Amino acid sequence: MAATRKIADTAGPIMAIGGAEDKLRDKLILSAFVNLAGGPEARIAILPTASSIEDAGERYKAIFLDMGARSADVLYLPDRAAASSPETVELLDDVTGIFLTGGNQMRLASIVAGTPVGRKVKACNAAGAVVAGTSAGASILSSHMVAYGASGPSPRMRMAQMTAGFGLVPGVVIDQHFRQRDRIGRLLALVAGSPELLGVGVDEDTAAVFIGDTLEVLGRHSVTIVDGTNIVSDIHRVRAYGAITVSGAMLHVLAAGNRFDLVERRLIPDETDVSRQDGKPARGESRSRGGPEGTPESRRRDGKAARWQAKDRES
Repeated sequence: MAATRKIADTAGPIMAIGGAEDKLRDKLILSAFVNLAGGPEARIAILPTASSIEDAGERYKAIFLDMGARSADVLYLPDRAAASSPETVELLDDVTGIFLTGGNQMRLASIVAGTPVGRKVKACNAAGAVVAGTSAGASILSSHMVAYGASGPSPRMRMAQMTAGFGLVPGVVIDQHFRQRDRIGRLLALVAGSPELLGVGVDEDTAAVFIGDTLEVLGRHSVTIVDGTNIVSDIHRVRAYGAITVSGAMLHVLAAGNRFDLVERRLIPDETDVSRQDGKPARGESRSRGGPEGTPESRRRDGKAARWQAKDRES
């Protein structure tokens, strides 16, 4: 399998990054984004709309160009008028990757959602471009977006507010900075109120990579998935900020390299060595179904997973 993914006439990957991704050392997640966008042929657009940091877009631009991307352009969208400008929309023509920075997801939604730029982002992804978002940029990728909320281990009423996202990953609600900011309670509360949604919580310096009907985990920490198919709760009776009873929710915590079937809502078994006890492939073996080679630890250390990183580039 070629190390650099070529953009095909199918929907491109979606990368939901939990925030605080490494920008100084091996830069595994950002390197994966560039290579999914085409490696040396990558043409990247950066939308720093969510951020209040003036040079946020320029920082990512410098990183992507240093990684060998062919081009990286920053689209400044201060208001909906800018996001509706034909000249701005044209800047997204022929891009192979779109990156949404962190910041305030409500700012991103209120400026970009429902505009020509918002529609163009979806069209680019449908044509094969990879779309990645970190922190606030990750939240808006799903059909339902966590607008804001409180932290805590137990679900409570009014713990989080949910609004419409970009809808690039349908049937899912994505939360970020997940374990580091103790957000399991609010994700349980959201799924209890909307059991048809699959809750996906992404830790910092970690990415949930959606390709077709599969989610794969990349990075330093874990992705937590809450499946409410068989959930039982008393959310309809809880008032004000009361505690919510949740029973029957299926919880999956997936470390790097694991894959999840979004249709069947189950872990995809690693067929390399089903009997191993340490959770690592046997020496010399790679993960099944075209997944990244090597162990999660070796990917974090070396950044040499063939599917995510070009063989001729240093991590």
